[in-house]
Amino acid sequence: MTKNEFLPISKEDMKKRGWDYLDFIIVTGDAYVDHPSFGGPVIGRTLEGAGYKVGIIAQPDWKKIDDFKKLGRPRLGFLITAGNIDSMVNHYSVSKRRRDKDLYSPGGKMGLRPDRATIVYTNMVKRAYKKVPIILGGIEASLRRFAHYDYWDDKVRRSMLYDSEADLLIYGMGENQVLELAEYLSSGVNIKHINHIRGTVYKTDTLENVYDYIKIPSFEDVSEDKMKYGEAFKVQYEEQDHIRGKTIVQKHKDEYIVQNPPTEPLNQENLDKVFSYPYMRTYHPIYEKDGGIPAIKEVKFSLISERGCFGSCSFCALTFHQGRVIQPRSQVSIIEEAQSIISDKDFKGYIHDVGGPTANFRHQACEKQKKHGTCKSKQCLFPNPCNNLKVDHDEYLELLRKLRSLEGVKKVFVRSGLRYDYIMADKKDKFLKELCEHHVSGQLKVAPEHVSPRVLKLMGKPGRNVYDKFVDKYYKINDKLGKKQFLVPYLMSSHPGSDLKAAIEMAEYLRDIKYQPEQVQDFYPTPGTLSTCMFYTGFDPRNMKKVYVPKDRREKAMQRALLQYRNPRNYELVKEALEKAGRLDLIGHGPKCLIRPREDRKSYKGNRANQGNKRKNENNRNKRGKNTTRGKNQGARKKKR
Repeated sequence: MTKNEFLPISKEDMKKRGWDYLDFIIVTGDAYVDHPSFGGPVIGRTLEGAGYKVGIIAQPDWKKIDDFKKLGRPRLGFLITAGNIDSMVNHYSVSKRRRDKDLYSPGGKMGLRPDRATIVYTNMVKRAYKKVPIILGGIEASLRRFAHYDYWDDKVRRSMLYDSEADLLIYGMGENQVLELAEYLSSGVNIKHINHIRGTVYKTDTLENVYDYIKIPSFEDVSEDKMKYGEAFKVQYEEQDHIRGKTIVQKHKDEYIVQNPPTEPLNQENLDKVFSYPYMRTYHPIYEKDGGIPAIKEVKFSLISERGCFGSCSFCALTFHQGRVIQPRSQVSIIEEAQSIISDKDFKGYIHDVGGPTANFRHQACEKQKKHGTCKSKQCLFPNPCNNLKVDHDEYLELLRKLRSLEGVKKVFVRSGLRYDYIMADKKDKFLKELCEHHVSGQLKVAPEHVSPRVLKLMGKPGRNVYDKFVDKYYKINDKLGKKQFLVPYLMSSHPGSDLKAAIEMAEYLRDIKYQPEQVQDFYPTPGTLSTCMFYTGFDPRNMKKVYVPKDRREKAMQRALLQYRNPRNYELVKEALEKAGRLDLIGHGPKCLIRPREDRKSYKGNRANQGNKRKNENNRNKRGKNTTRGKNQGARKKKR
């Protein structure tokens, strides 16, 4: 093949390559963007690099069986993914309101993929072809490999492998698994007998050949008993490690869902290889007429420098998907990709980002991880940085320096998440200084998430004092550099543990720092996170202690409004929250008050209205005066003529 070809999306494309058939067909809920930030194309290029013939059916019409037949029957199987984002998260806001745009679709159009896309696509493929192997992957399937709480149905649903009736589910990052699977299928092994690949989940009606496993409460048990649900989740959470993790079994009716231990993370050589494939680095030209694919704008001139995150935030699914082990690309690989970006005709000199899940993690957390794996019940950064944690930004700084010295590069920004607690654990200020001097685009986004100690503890985030120290250091460094750059803190409302008192505590903090966030994220209970388990069960599965969970819509609206208490539209909600929490001291005229009394507000509104009417009348008089003057001048000119 040449370096100037997309993977086939039609029979005509196959003919151009001289192919009569495909080995694998990838069905994806995203439009086809051939870029290393898109999971489906990465798997496609990985298989292609191993010599397999791969095609893509992107965003098929799930109501037409012919859309699933347009590339014919694959020799080895269908690989199905909902896309880069869970289809339910893609479609619905946390309030379960239907979203207006899908950034992974042509022109941002909504409605080009179904709800629960993985299951729907699988059902259509099964209708189109009998006895063809079907393998699920991507984040939607990965986080639903066991019985799980579903926020949108507000109930526990079965494993997606069970519901879809697919043959196999690949969880986590799938390059290792898909290559091993392809080798077995190509050798003629029936997919029903491929049940030993790490990083995969399969179904069986007997445990006769399953060894050294942990059996967790069944789907039926976790559906009826929240304590059982928490017990099952705790095991899943603790065994998510490729060195010490064990096989996990969960019964569904008369069958067993069996999860093999996680696959080994890609080493640097293999990760570099994934990024070396001949991606077109843009969307397929068939979307040009619709205005292209909006999602490419965020990644086209950005560089992924690593995978994995040892931050372990409770509300993040990375622990279950990419894992806690950092997998860095080599500097050579990243710089080669940067040079390909520079040669793009649309490149203006700005690399938008160099990072990953956490930009300033470029190596494994500690030496122990290499031999013993990640700790089962201990975190690297919370509640304080572990004594074994390796804190070093030197290599990342070296990379950033090399990138910003490349010919054609004006600026290299870092916009991925940065762990400020990891920065503060660094005894040297060199990284933060160079970050402020060269890599901040006027404002730096960081994620303290909350300020209440009990909420931060459940989130797995550092205490407010760590953030305050970071803020102080950040502004002092910028002052020394003569730069006026700001911090934009990400904040979250309604996380488990956050009651009105905690929300008011955050509002008071915002008052004191004189900041009102433009956007606030409500906690979104998505499958596969520790916080979602707390949301559903009402307790922390790690210690079985009760956790307050705000579920009432009115209370959630109040918590959100408190974080934007200065917005006039939020007045009634803020007032109601303060009254309900017994914090009437925050309603008044004092410097510590969040809002004024209702009477003042009415008077204020009335004065503003009167002032507005007065200005309106004055403007009208001025307009009339101008018109009259214009008329007199015109009359004078006529007389003169």
